[in-house]
Amino acid sequence: MSEAPREKEVARLRLERELLLGLLALGDRDDLAVLLADALALVVRLTGAAHAMIEVRAAGREPVRILHALAAEELEGVRREVSGAIIAEALASGRTVSTASAIEDPRFGGQASVQAQRIRAVLCAPLGDAARATQGVLYLAGRSAQGPFPDEDRALVELFAERLAPLADRIAVAREEKIDRTAALRARVRAEGIAGTSSALAEVLRQLLVAAPVPVSVLITGETGTGKTALARALHASSPRAAGPFVEVNCAAIPETLFESELFGAEKGAHSTATRRIDGKIDAARSGTLFLDEVGELPLAVQAKLLGFLQSRRYHRLGGTQALEADVRIVAATNRDLGELVTEKRFREDLQYRLDVLRIHVPPLRERSDDIAAIAESVLARLGRDHGRRLPLSRAAVAMLEESEWPGNVRELENVISRGWATALADDADAIEAAHVFPTRTAPESSDAALGWKEATLRFQRRFLRESLEASQWNVSECARRLGLARSHLNELLGAHGLARPD
Repeated sequence: MSEAPREKEVARLRLERELLLGLLALGDRDDLAVLLADALALVVRLTGAAHAMIEVRAAGREPVRILHALAAEELEGVRREVSGAIIAEALASGRTVSTASAIEDPRFGGQASVQAQRIRAVLCAPLGDAARATQGVLYLAGRSAQGPFPDEDRALVELFAERLAPLADRIAVAREEKIDRTAALRARVRAEGIAGTSSALAEVLRQLLVAAPVPVSVLITGETGTGKTALARALHASSPRAAGPFVEVNCAAIPETLFESELFGAEKGAHSTATRRIDGKIDAARSGTLFLDEVGELPLAVQAKLLGFLQSRRYHRLGGTQALEADVRIVAATNRDLGELVTEKRFREDLQYRLDVLRIHVPPLRERSDDIAAIAESVLARLGRDHGRRLPLSRAAVAMLEESEWPGNVRELENVISRGWATALADDADAIEAAHVFPTRTAPESSDAALGWKEATLRFQRRFLRESLEASQWNVSECARRLGLARSHLNELLGAHGLARPD
């Protein structure tokens, strides 16, 4: 290779390296406008374009436009006239549009704004496609030298546009996920103890809104640890009985021999421990709500008496002869299928109908993983208030939490966060890292935030190469052309990263 081509290749590799490093740095941006502004500054510096624009539009949102050396009136001309040709063609074809002189190009020269602004060299590359969360264009115009933007600039811009699109997608999707779909409902119910913003949680709150004002029994269903007790408290707090007591009974925790006394009370001498008259949970819940957790564990003998109370609002203390009345709303919860228990003759069918007038189902955490970060933050806020030390979660820790399965649901997540907080405090750490919440596991590959610079760069290159090959259907020559690399250089990179066609 002669000296001139070698110098040209070295210069191209330097530009490629600068581009990759710039893209890696842009990966930390969390604001779409900031991302696009930094991206445009980088591409203008690398290409020397006189004028530039990035425009990105996410579905249902106003477009975000960032300009370089374009006045507002010039932008209007670009959008009104040029977009009808250059930008529209780039978006419609999914290919880069390049021209040496727009004013002399028969495709665009007839546009009034092209002639008025004397637009010459233009390079316009599409960002994203119909399958992406965002779509847009990278538009460059004008250069110091005559003629079109060189092939090296075109390759660089196409690579840049290809890699910028997923970064914009990530921010657009994250922004969409941050929308609190529960906000309107939270304004109408009192659910401060229930963290989350997902559509799944919004549906739970919608059911709560329906059930709260009506004086009928409610059955809350869901797996263990999903937060049924918190929902029952929110139901009570949102109801006309909010000023009254909320009394909780765990039906699985009371011995069968003491259950009737616990629920209905007992007269003095009714059993060996009744040395005085005992008021039961129904007495305590007058004008309020009685929450029967794990109601599927209720003994059959007590089920009959509870059914009688639900039908008449009257009951007798154990050992008593006087009929008592109580205005109490019953809210029950279970992680069991009451219908199956009825079939097994372990639960009264008529009681099931009395309890299951309105039903609220709480989905497991795996069906509302969007709420994991919000729940974790809620737990940390409570720990900070109670103990005077607030610690944030690192990005790597959040990523690992969101990628984990939670068979124990919210209860398990709360325990893990509390343990991680305590461990981080013991380490005198400034943040809760992935190793604090999951000490026996390693962070997922996608969590580059916890990696060193060298390893993060290598992982970025590996993912970048793999995705580029997949986009080229593993055609190495086509991939090398798209990336602006020599085929031999690309093969060396593939070998270094251990990448090979899957088949």
